[in-house]
Amino acid sequence: MGEFRMPSLGADMEAGTLVEWLKAPGDRVARGDIVAVVETQKGAIEIEVFEDGLLERTLVGTGTTVPVGTPLAVIRAPGEAAAPTPTPEPEAPAPEPVPRPEPAAPPPASGERLRITPLARRLAEKKGLDEARLRAIAGTGPEGAITLRDLEAPGEAPAEPAAPMTEMRAAIAAAMARSKREIPHYYLAQQVDLTPASAFLAAANADRAPEDRILMGALFLHAVTRAAREYPEFNGHFTDGAFHPSAEIHAAMAVALRGGGLVAPAILDAGACDLASLMARMRDTLGRVRTGRFRARELSEATITVTSLGERGVDTLYGVIQPPQVAIVGFGTPAERPVVRDGTIAAAMTTTVTLAADHRVSDGHRGALFLRAIDRNLQEPEAP
Repeated sequence: MGEFRMPSLGADMEAGTLVEWLKAPGDRVARGDIVAVVETQKGAIEIEVFEDGLLERTLVGTGTTVPVGTPLAVIRAPGEAAAPTPTPEPEAPAPEPVPRPEPAAPPPASGERLRITPLARRLAEKKGLDEARLRAIAGTGPEGAITLRDLEAPGEAPAEPAAPMTEMRAAIAAAMARSKREIPHYYLAQQVDLTPASAFLAAANADRAPEDRILMGALFLHAVTRAAREYPEFNGHFTDGAFHPSAEIHAAMAVALRGGGLVAPAILDAGACDLASLMARMRDTLGRVRTGRFRARELSEATITVTSLGERGVDTLYGVIQPPQVAIVGFGTPAERPVVRDGTIAAAMTTTVTLAADHRVSDGHRGALFLRAIDRNLQEPEAP
């Protein structure tokens, strides 16, 4: 028998609340199946199982908060005999209940579970919306999930961030304070000419539908993963006093959440993706994260982070490393700036790329080479 435990979903996580079981005792499960939803300061996270077998029994009920590492369920391996059922002790006869009026029975729920994000569920409770009324709402989230936007009336101001947003901010502060306290950061910056990248995107997107177009953010992520293959000391985890490079590149994207807060889910094995598949996976991840649903591995297995403030007009940003990672790459807002070409000044689309890295693992010389590799990759965006 194997134990399915509350996973650690980041260096700042100490406990989680079991929100929902997606598998029931007696169901067969396979490695990678999502079996439960856990809520942390970062939102609702879908938890995968890492072994094949049969869900023998659950050990924790919904709504229960337990520390990281607590057994949540027992999984029986294929071919393993069922565990003996303990014989219950005889119970003393219960006292006769005092008759009292029964409340009206709630309307029966349909067989399909209600899909609703945690923030939307809190707003529904605040508005007094029962399950029957919620089922009448057409959700716009993944797989028809009801989102915060679906519950806000036209013209209504967005709901105030709930208490868990304060908890998220506290969790972010704790993780970043730990990072600055324990990790000796060093910082580098380089301006990169985006003329070849912009021309490549214009040609690549000419015949694509809007929903299939490749965005500059995908080129940034692709350039970083290619550079990380060349300079592996920036891709991995520093744990137990030593650096452990990762064979796979799980590139995290810093994402600002609607209503406040920040998470950095990873595109798993991003280093093996071509540009089109990387863009598709970025869209899928962003869509799920912004409706409050993402997966455990996307938080726990990131090996390097990429951050950008998009079109917010920030020329340069310096990130703080997310432990146990050892590097974070930042991209400033692309804009036309003066550059010198062949002795003359010209206008060109550029961005400032920054690196914050762990001095226990690398130094400024290697960091400069890593930034130059990112620059070179953006000059040759069509390369695999």
